Amino acid sequence: MTSGSLQTVTQIFGEFIDQFPPDHDSLELTFTPSSRPIKQRWRNNRLSAHFVADYLSSFLPVDEQDASSEKRIKQSKGAVSYVANELLENAIKFTDDTFSYKVKFGIHFIEDIDVIVVIFATNYAKSETANKLHEFIKDLLSSDDPTELYLQQLEKNAETDSETSGLGLLTMINDYSAKIGWRFETIPDSLGTILVTTVAQIIV
Repeated sequence: MTSGSLQTVTQIFGEFIDQFPPDHDSLELTFTPSSRPIKQRWRNNRLSAHFVADYLSSFLPVDEQDASSEKRIKQSKGAVSYVANELLENAIKFTDDTFSYKVKFGIHFIEDIDVIVVIFATNYAKSETANKLHEFIKDLLSSDDPTELYLQQLEKNAETDSETSGLGLLTMINDYSAKIGWRFETIPDSLGTILVTTVAQIIV
């Protein structure tokens, strides 16, 4: 928090990470959601997701004599592409377009026993949108079965046609064993706009 009467209030949920080894590799992109028509923006999102997935492949050990090596790369690129596209689409879709706020999107690589990919997206959201996400996060963190929650969200989404269903986030968890975390920052003088950062960790 900042000192003085105006304070930045920060809340952390889930398995959020923003501290990385000083010698790790990373890639960061910045977008202006209002700069292009929405259909073109979705296409750019997919291209960006595929780009970081291709970039990932340079960090994976390749053994041309091992058939499983190529399979691993293909599966890893598929997982990264899905997660990256989902995070970026959500960030742009739920950005407060009242102002020309930038969306930040990127990927970090941490090499340990496994290669851990950390994908993040940061956007400024209206307080109502951030509150809906907060409610979903509470349901997710209190659930013992993400698969059951996924089915519940499917039913709820069909009944209400909700745009904040969280199905993409649940798919990350159920299909790609992603660990997800969030940071909410209430910025002084931001007129009710919340800075939201979503982080997804996957092992590739």
